[in-house]
This record gives sequence, C-alpha cells and structure tokens, in this order.
Amino acid sequence: DLKPVGDMPHPVCGVDEHALVPSLFAATNGPGASEAAAPPKKLSKREQKRLARGDDASASGSGEKKKTKDPNRWAVDPEKAKAKAEKAAKAKAAKEAAAAETSVDEAQPATPAGEKKRLSKVMARTYDPTAVETAWQEWWERQGWYGCDATEATARGGDGDDEGSPAETEAAASSSRRQGKFVIVIPPPNVTGSLHLGHALTAAIEDCLTRWHRMRGDATLYVPGTDHAGIATQSVVEKMLAKREPAVSRHDLGRAAFVDEVWRWKEQYGSRICRQLRRLGSSVDWTRERFTMDPVCAKAVTEAFVRLHDAGLMYRASRLVNWSCALKSAISDLEVDYVDLAGGELRTVPGSRDPAKKYQFGMFTEFAYVVVDPATGEPTGDEVVVATTRLETMLGDTAVAVHPTDERYAHLHGKHVRHPFFPERTVRIVLDDVLVDKDLGTGCVKITPAHDPNDYECGKRHDLPFITIFTVDGTVVAEATAFHVAEPGATQQPAESSPAAAAKEVFPAWVAGAHRYDARELVEQRLAELGLLRGKTEKPMRLALCSRSGDIIEPLVQPQWFVDCSTMARRACDAVRDGALRIRPKMHEKTWFQWLENIRPWCVSRQLWWGHQIPAWFAYADGEDEAAIDANSPAMARRWIVARDEAEARARAVEVLAAERSPPGKKTKTLKALRRDEDVLDTWFSSGLFPFSVFGWPDDTADLRAFYPTTLLETGLDILFFWVARMVMLGLQLTDALPFTDVYLHAMVRDKEGRKMSKSLGNVIDPLEVIDGCPLESLIARLKAGNLKASEVARAEQGHREDFPDGIPTCGTDALRVGLLAYTVQGRDINLDIKRVVGYRSFCNKLWNAVRFMLGGALGDFVPDLARLTEATYVDVAPRDRFILSRLAAALDAVDDALTAYAFADAVTALYQFFLNDLCDVYLELIKPVVYDDAAASTNGGATTTNGSSSSSSSSSVDAHKHKTAAKRTLWICLDAGLRALHPFCPFVTEELWQRLPRGPSAAAAASSIMVAAYPTSRRLGLRRDEAIEAQTRCVIDCVAAARSLRAQYNLAAKKPATFYARFATEAAAKADAFERQQDDFATLAKTSADTGVRILRDAQAAPPGCALKIVDETVAVLVDLKGLVDIGAEIAKLRKQIADLDPLIAKLDAKQRDPAYVANAPEKQRATDADKLKQYTERRDVARAAIASWEQMGGAAAA
Repeated sequence: DLKPVGDMPHPVCGVDEHALVPSLFAATNGPGASEAAAPPKKLSKREQKRLARGDDASASGSGEKKKTKDPNRWAVDPEKAKAKAEKAAKAKAAKEAAAAETSVDEAQPATPAGEKKRLSKVMARTYDPTAVETAWQEWWERQGWYGCDATEATARGGDGDDEGSPAETEAAASSSRRQGKFVIVIPPPNVTGSLHLGHALTAAIEDCLTRWHRMRGDATLYVPGTDHAGIATQSVVEKMLAKREPAVSRHDLGRAAFVDEVWRWKEQYGSRICRQLRRLGSSVDWTRERFTMDPVCAKAVTEAFVRLHDAGLMYRASRLVNWSCALKSAISDLEVDYVDLAGGELRTVPGSRDPAKKYQFGMFTEFAYVVVDPATGEPTGDEVVVATTRLETMLGDTAVAVHPTDERYAHLHGKHVRHPFFPERTVRIVLDDVLVDKDLGTGCVKITPAHDPNDYECGKRHDLPFITIFTVDGTVVAEATAFHVAEPGATQQPAESSPAAAAKEVFPAWVAGAHRYDARELVEQRLAELGLLRGKTEKPMRLALCSRSGDIIEPLVQPQWFVDCSTMARRACDAVRDGALRIRPKMHEKTWFQWLENIRPWCVSRQLWWGHQIPAWFAYADGEDEAAIDANSPAMARRWIVARDEAEARARAVEVLAAERSPPGKKTKTLKALRRDEDVLDTWFSSGLFPFSVFGWPDDTADLRAFYPTTLLETGLDILFFWVARMVMLGLQLTDALPFTDVYLHAMVRDKEGRKMSKSLGNVIDPLEVIDGCPLESLIARLKAGNLKASEVARAEQGHREDFPDGIPTCGTDALRVGLLAYTVQGRDINLDIKRVVGYRSFCNKLWNAVRFMLGGALGDFVPDLARLTEATYVDVAPRDRFILSRLAAALDAVDDALTAYAFADAVTALYQFFLNDLCDVYLELIKPVVYDDAAASTNGGATTTNGSSSSSSSSSVDAHKHKTAAKRTLWICLDAGLRALHPFCPFVTEELWQRLPRGPSAAAAASSIMVAAYPTSRRLGLRRDEAIEAQTRCVIDCVAAARSLRAQYNLAAKKPATFYARFATEAAAKADAFERQQDDFATLAKTSADTGVRILRDAQAAPPGCALKIVDETVAVLVDLKGLVDIGAEIAKLRKQIADLDPLIAKLDAKQRDPAYVANAPEKQRATDADKLKQYTERRDVARAAIASWEQMGGAAAA
C-alpha cells in the first residue's frame, strides 16, 4: 500500500520531494558538469559558416593576422539613430492603432433613450464596464418592471416559496411561483448629500434582495425617497446666500422668503442623489418616490403629532438638550461627534468673538467652597474641594454632592457652602451614591443641574434649583431666575421653595455678557484672587462637537417638545422577545433591549426654519398684553393648542379659554390671537413615519392596504436607535402594527486600517470614483479642496499615492456591488480595501471573456429547445456533464440559502467558485475536445489499463454527436442559470451576456429580460445533486493538479508528450474504477494522450524506473516517466554549480560564528541574521547534494 503523506520517500533516492522542488532548477549551467555527460555545444550560424569555409575559429596562435577592430565601432550615428527612433515610433503607433481598432461588427450601436439596448453583432474583445452598463437602466424603468400593482399585491400572502413543478417551462413557472410579497423602503438619504460607500453598500444589499425576490415571483416593491435633512439643508442654503454679492442672511430674507429659497435649491440640486442611485442599479419604483416634506408626508407628520399629543405622549417642557450655540438650535444625539483629547490642548471655537483665539481644553481645575452653617450662614472653618474640566459652569452650581458612606464628610451632612460670586445663593451639600464615587478625586462633586446631563438627573433627585447661566448664543446671562424640574413628563416649576433661588440673580459685570470660554478664564482669575484656586492639571477628556457647525455642544435647559416613549418602547421590546420582529444579526438584540429599557423622552423640536413647522399655536385671550405673557411658563401649558390646521386650532383654543377660571365679576375669556410655534420637528420624526407615510397614511389608500406592513428594513447598525427603534415605536403606536417583520443591520464601513471613514481623515472614497475611475491627480485635488489641515492632507495624500499610484481604474457598478457584498459578513465591521473591490472588476472581466469564448466557440450553432430543456437535461450526458450539473445545483442551493439568511459573502463565494473554478477551469476545459473534435469525442469514456489494451472500442459518429449535443446543452444550462443567479449581484453585465444566449423557436414564451426571468433553483431546473460524481471528478482534478505540478517541477512544457501513471492503493479500487471512466478527462487537463499518455496502476503496483512521484492523498499518487524528457547531466551540472557558489558563503559565515571577537562585539540582530543565513545556505547545499544523488541514481536506473 502507499505510504501516507509525509512518509512517502522521494521517487528515486528517498529524499523528501518537497525539499527538492525549490532547488532542483534554481542554478544555471556552469563549470562542474561532467564532460561525458555534457551535451554537444550548439554552434551559431556564423560559426557554422566559418567551419564550412574551412576557417579555424580558434586559431589565435596560428600566425594569422588578427583582424583589427574599429575603436569607434560603438559610436552612434545621429542620423541613423533619428531614423531608427522615428521608425520605432511609427511601428508603436501602428500597433496601438491596430489594438484599439474595433471591427464594424464589434461597434456598439446607439440606443434611443428608454429603448431596449441595441447590441453589437459580436461581443467586444475586451470588457468595458462603461459600455456594458449603458441603456439597461432606462429600459428597465420604461418597461415598468420596477413597479408593483397594488391590487395584485393585496391578494398575496407572506413570503412565497412555491417554485412550481420541476417539469414546468420557465414561462409556466412564472405564474405558479407568484405567491409571496416583498416590500422594502429605502433609508431616505439626505437631499443635500452625495453617495458615500455606506450608501453604496446599502443600495447593493437592498437591490440584491429586491431583484432576487422579484425573480422568485414575489410581488416586489422597493420604495425610494429622500430626507429633507433640516439642519444640513438649511446650512447649505445659508452658506450659498452668504456667497452672494452682497451677502444675504436668512434673517435679511425673512422666514417665508428663506423657505422659498430652500425649495428652489431642492428643485435644482435635490435630484442628484436619485441620479446616483440609478448609477448603482437600484431597481426602485420611481413612480412612488417620496420626499419627507412633500404633501403626502407632511400630512402624515401633522397627523402623527396631533395623535401623539391627544394620547398624552407629546408634551412641551423645559429639559436638558444638546444645544449648538452656533446654530442656536437643539440637535439630536446622532448629530453629535466626539473627539478624544489628551489634555491641555488648544482649540478654536466656532462662534467665539475672536475666531483665531484658542482656548485650552482637558484641564482639571480644583477650587474650594467654604462650608457655612445653614442656620447662621457663618463659616464653619471647613472647606470642600471640587474639580471640573468646565470651570465656567460653577456659575450655575447649586449643590455639592458627597457619598453618604464617606466618613471624611460625615460631619458636613446637612451643611451648605457659600458661592464666592453669589453669596445669597443656597448651595446645599447633598448625599448621592449614584453620582459620587468616593474613591475618585476628593470625593466631592460640584452640581450644575442646568448644564450637565449627570448633574441634571442629580438635580431632579434632590429637587435642586436649576439656573441657566448661558444665553442661546453661548454668552453669560446678565440675570437668571432659578427653577425646578420635576420627574418625567412634568414641566419646569419655579423654585418657590427657596426664596433666594426664586429671586432673580444679577450676574457680576465682570462676567455678564462674556463668551462662555472667555468666562472660563475670568472665573479662574477671580478664584485665584479670592484664594480659592487649589490646582490645575491636564486630564484626558471627550469633547462633544456639533457635526454640522463644529461648535462645542453646550448642555442647556430649553423649552422643547418631547415624546414620552416609555410605553411605546415596552411594545417594541415585546415584539422582539416574542419573535414578531427579528433583528439580524441576532447579537444586536441585546443592545436593542438595553437602549429601549432605559429610554428617555425624545426631544423632537428644532430651532430652525427649514422643516415641518410644529402644528401648535399659543392662544392669547382678549385683553391680555402679549408681551407680558410668558408662553413658556408652566401655568400657560394648556394655552398651547395642537391641531391639524389653524381653523381646528382656533376651535380648540376657544374651548380651552372658556374653561379657564376668570376673576370674579369678569366674563368668560375669549380668543384674541393665535401665534404658531416657530420651531420645526426633528428630521428623525418624519423619517420615523416613512414606512407608512410613503403609502399615504393616514388615508386608507390602496397602497397602504397592499404594501403595509413592509417586509424588511435594511440599514446600518449605527442608526438602530435613531431611526429603526423610532419607526417601530411610531408604527406600533399609530398603526397598531409593526412597520416591518425583519431588520437587517449591515456593519460599519471603515477603511482598510479599521478607521471610520471620515472627511476629516481624508479616507472617504466616492463610489462614483470607483465606478467611473478617477486619476490620482483628481483624488489629491479633492483632498486639497476640503477643510483638512495641511498635515492631514499630507498623510491622506501619501495614502492615496501608495494605494492608487495610477489612480482608481474604471471598475463599473457591477464590480463595486459584488465587491461590497463579498465583504458583507454578519457581525463584523467592514475594513474596506478599495483595491480588493477593484479586484472584482477582474471577476467581471473573466466572466465576460469566458462567455465570449463559449458563445464564439464552445456553443457553436447550438440552439436550445426551451420547451423540452428541463426533461432533456440528463439525456446522453457523460460523467463530466453530471459533475457540472451537480455543481450548479450545489451553487444554486448555496446562494438561495445564503440570501435567505442575509449571508451575502457566502452567496458571492458560491457563484464565484462555480463560474471560475467549476465551469471555466474544469468543465470548459474538459469539453473542448468534445465540442471541437468529433474524433476526440468518439473516444469518450475510453480507458487504457496497465498492459496498454483498450477497455472499449471507439464510439460511433452518432454517439459522438450525442456527446457533443449533451455537452453544449449542459454548457447552455450552466450559462443561463448561472447568469440568472448572478443577476441580483451584477445586474448590468448579466443582462448584457444573457441577452446574447441563443434561444430556440419557443423563446417567445420566455422572459424578455433577465431581471424578470425566473430565479433558478435546483428544484425548478430539475437538477440533482450527485455527490458521488463530484467526488469522482474531484479525484480526477486532484490527479491533474499533481500532474501539472510534476510538469512544473521538472520543466516539462505542456506541449511536450509525457506518460503519466495514476497509482491506487488496494483499498482504493473504487477510485481506480471511477478514474478509468474519466481517464479521457484526465488526459485532456493533463495535456497528454488518452490512449498512450495515461496508465492506471492498481493495488499500489510499482511504476517503471525513472519516474517522479506526486502524492494526491493516502491512497492515490501520480507519477511521470522522465526517461528521455530530462537531461540528467545538465541538471547535475546546475546543482554542482549551485554547491560551488554556496561553499565559500558557508565557509565565511561559519568562520564568523567561530570568531570570539565577532560573538562578543557583533549586535544581536546581526548575529541572528548571519546565523539564519548560514542555516539557509547549509540547507540549500544539503538539498542540492541529495538531488545530485537522486539524479545519479535515476541515470543509473535509466541506463539499466
């Protein structure tokens, strides 16, 4: 029996074959070869002519006069050189012109817009993604294939999986397979935006699933839309106005005129993102496109606000929010970026009075509060030291917190401290085990309830006064009145419990009106003057920045509209727990519960002009002075009237005023005026309604009945809470139904080094730069045109030069889509190397070339009978045909399973391996002799045993024709099904290639486009998985790999005839039988003769002397007979030359190792390097010596 891998001796001398491979042919011919073994020297033509004349080429000492050489013989003649250069240039130009010349038949005809693409008569010789991807999108749209009839969809059930009978034709199957429904709405991109790779990944995933479901026969709808992006759009238009001559602000225009300007901008530029989505091949129904501020969505927003208010879930209150002083607006958590500071860093602050001034951040400043007796107000002699990185906020301190179990401050329980700048203010010492860690710092924490999220909660727990110390533009107030904030849902209350707090506090003139960070410096200076400053050290910190303005976020208590999400959040959690809502990857469920179970009220108002104006009006009664009324006072909360329009608000206001108590003797209050809230709603509020507002909710529309609830919500995991959770909560509250049943969260797209893609890092790549290609100069120009620092530009530029020295080549949409999908592995961030995506252009190129070759040669004039194709699939097929059909079935099943499980990378891998490995590398090579040569086909299945006898006679010409027909039919089935399976991933190139497939007279019943053809499955095509034939063919392929390895190892050219032996152990008799049945396939791929070039050795039978061996597995090996194919003497000479070169190197290094001075003085790194070199040289010499012995033994065996 054969020895297992690792124990098999070298074919001749017992040396490990793997050790010989790198060195057998590494050396060149040189001295040391035996003269007897050296072949005769080949003479040049000049030497042959001299010998023919009788001249002695070596007669240098015969007395002949030696020919004198011209010393200027190498001088360049300028005229000749010029003529030579011109000739070379003309030849090069002619060669380039010939290469670029396209035949008339390959020329791409022009296609009128919206018509079916007019293909060239023959396929272009090279894959050009730009040419391939033109015209198809417009045709698909015009045909109406992106739409879905509401009536038909209403009749559908859930997910459909009825594929019809395997015997059905594709046309018949198209009706029986229509069972399910698939509806998805696009995460609406900002109308101001342009595509980034996150958008491209989203589009690739969503459109892949949409096309897959559409081809499966599901009633499929993919709804597009864009978001009005309140802050972003307003900022863009304001910047545009500022560039006018003269510059104009929105306040110069007024609200109505400014909003008109924004609408004009939207009409001019807002369609850009939609054009880019078309470039990505997104098959959305453009007839149902929505904009979150169009009339349909606006009606839904107003209705949702009113219903939430009527249900007691929408209320107005003063609470702590993220405030942008530059925008003078509250912003959402998603619009806050964070930057980590090491401590002590200097930064400019947008909106400061001196734009060039830098302020220090990340400094931990300690100062002391003097403890006083609350009864007398006199100092007790104690002090508490607190520390902060925001020293200016101490102007709003109303308490100092200590831990209740901290013994150091037990004697201070119940005491107060004196504020150095507001002596009349009561600053209590409170006990708080939530906020205070007694082991950190001094164990004392200053509390500024109105300007810090943690202090805000502490202030509510202890009913502390809240004092707002900054105006909306970030300057210190001149005076302030303290107030109290009750627990959830309540509005602010005056701090009447504390007389001192209820009174207005006037801020000192030295700080009132100062910018907040100038105030920081002023406060530090004053504390130092009072002797209260205790120290200042650097401290790492995170700084919150407004993503729109770059301003530093200021937590600020402001009157806003809030949504109480608690009950809605519980329903959203229950939906996931009971399986009604599935979140994938499942690991994100934990985060879902953590966030929703700790949810806070949602601030939905923004202090902007662009957006949905809040449908709330403040009612003034007759006789009231409007200027004297504080609309934000808790006492006036009922005066805020929420209604669908002003007429409804007026009617409601009359009822509210009539219900108010009037002073004795006064008549019932009547309405004087309504003033609408100027704020607008958070963009995420309208986006949260998107799954049902796009279908016309709150109206009972046909679309709403047909398509809501939707099927899937696909988006990035970074907006799981900001958007996904809010859609679920609002859907459950307003429609009493989940807006979708599945959520798929794709990972964050990062650069190849794992960094978040960010304009500030200069690592953002526009997908269109990958689709259309981009010169290096343009990539760098875009970097320099941005707002990056010079150092950041230099670093990003270096990265671009290293990654794209020649720019980004034109890859096309298909390559970008399949490349992104290949990266998509659930649960992992995508560290995206654009060069790998570029590599998928090669896949599209190989696909193009392979199909072009098959259509131009292998298929020949074959035309399938589509009506009988399924039942004829296995007629007259050879083992190789059954192999590829089995592999096709496996690939289709794998893709179907992968897409069902959202395992996009697995689906891409399955298709990639089928096309390139199974179809092109194996099957196409196997059938070449069959489809091109009748004689070769006639030997199908023939085999030769070890004694050389034929196991079967030549097949008749009829059999040959059958085998050829079966091979072509099988190839057509693989191409047709493979292209359809690949279409959701690569829509353009698959349509172009599929349209070129030949079709028979029954083609009229087939689909006119691949995108509406039936998606292939093994069941629908009647394919059978045959693992036995796969294993049999794999054994043949493995033997071919061994044969090719032997050819490479011994420099045996593919055209050089060679005899191979396939040796099987006794227990591998079944393998031997299977190999014999496919012996001609082995011969085809191993480039040898099926009759004379292949021998089968059973029962581990010995091969003839002079053979080299390659192990396939424990029971199979392949040998090649080297007799007469290799010049043994020349090979030995090469090896001796190699040994001669290695000997002095080894001796020198060995002497070094033995030198005590070298050992004592040489750096350790140098000694390690030299030792490694000595080991490598010695091993190479040992291998060469063993190889010489091997060759010598082979020479002796051959002679014997």
